[in-house]
Amino acid sequence: MRTILVVLIGVVVTIGLMWLVLLACFAILRPPGSTLSDAVRIVPDTIRLVRRLAGDRSISRGVRVRLFVLLGYLAIPIDLVPDFIPVLGYADDAIVIGIVLRSVIRRAGPDAVRRHWPGSDDGLALLARLCRVPELQPERAT
Repeated sequence: MRTILVVLIGVVVTIGLMWLVLLACFAILRPPGSTLSDAVRIVPDTIRLVRRLAGDRSISRGVRVRLFVLLGYLAIPIDLVPDFIPVLGYADDAIVIGIVLRSVIRRAGPDAVRRHWPGSDDGLALLARLCRVPELQPERAT
């Protein structure tokens, strides 16, 4: 009985430590100069972008699979960091979206993302900064 208790305590402590490491990684991956309110501001346009990109048959299957997995992650009510935790609760969703979109942008190309972006040029510029993909910056008319 004592062995089971020690193992159980060890598992709980290990999960807790892994969770703290994950939180530290989220804090490190946050783009400099960006805030959670910046990310929240473009969430509706970003969700429409993800849906449009996932439905585009001209984009490779691997990229579309990533997008469908992202949509599934966002739809599941269980998060890596629970939403009731102030700031970090929603930050994990924004960071996961940023990481997946960075991968998608690099593989599908910035033109595909620009073509499907439903929002303003300012919103696209913010997405480029949050995903750390400068080549995604909107093309300015000269």
